[in-house]
Amino acid sequence: MKYIDGFRAPEAAAVLSQRIGSLGAELRSRDAHVNVMEVCGSHTMAIARYGIRGLLPDNVNLISGPGCPVCVTSPGYIDAAISLARDGAIVATFGDMINVPGSDSTLAECRSEGGRVEVCYSPSAAASLAESNPEKEVVFLAIGFETTIGPVVSIVESALRRGIKNISLLTAFKLVPPALSALLADPELRINAFLCPAHVSAIIGAEAYEPFSGAAGVPCIVAGFEPLDILMGLEGILKQVVAGESFVENQYSRVVRRGRKPQGQGTDG
Repeated sequence: MKYIDGFRAPEAAAVLSQRIGSLGAELRSRDAHVNVMEVCGSHTMAIARYGIRGLLPDNVNLISGPGCPVCVTSPGYIDAAISLARDGAIVATFGDMINVPGSDSTLAECRSEGGRVEVCYSPSAAASLAESNPEKEVVFLAIGFETTIGPVVSIVESALRRGIKNISLLTAFKLVPPALSALLADPELRINAFLCPAHVSAIIGAEAYEPFSGAAGVPCIVAGFEPLDILMGLEGILKQVVAGESFVENQYSRVVRRGRKPQGQGTDG
């Protein structure tokens, strides 16, 4: 499929749904139930938007994973940011952090009480904010998965180049593979397979999931965000489960590449 509309074709979705139903029936004959975690929040939103749960057999269950790094930010991190703003620093943040609750307040409430909390739409905007307020310490709230780390850390390079000395990062970066390890270790979740994130995989490579498909025996499919991407990913997972196999399959090859250094990880040597 060359254009994005091809990944939204209702006729193809119906065919994939039938094939998934057949695989589900095969698993039902073995009294098997499959829990698939979609790791990425963008997958979760697409699944809801396109009604994908309604296309699945009742013995195939989708579990929403860590998703958004904002949603899994600890209250203690928010408390620290609020404390900095109350102590006179300018706290710069992306807008989606404003209403995340800390222990007893939010950054929005802190701002309404007089704390200096500024919304930035890019990391470079935080550097510009510091440059225009040289008498104040500007603290940028640096959160995110692997896709965000590079652009956010670029603030340091930009500040050094421009001679800006009053900017800091309050970091709470998360890495996807350790999060998946922790999820697999939780006996209550009973995860049988992962629908792996697309954008993160473009940074870390599909090979990052091989420890889960190998030693842990968990099928892993890297899939895009369009409805057919997701349905093809789920079909691939169920094929592996039916065959008693577990390996990493990269179905998002139009973006994610195997066998070469992923972008954003630098070079060897």
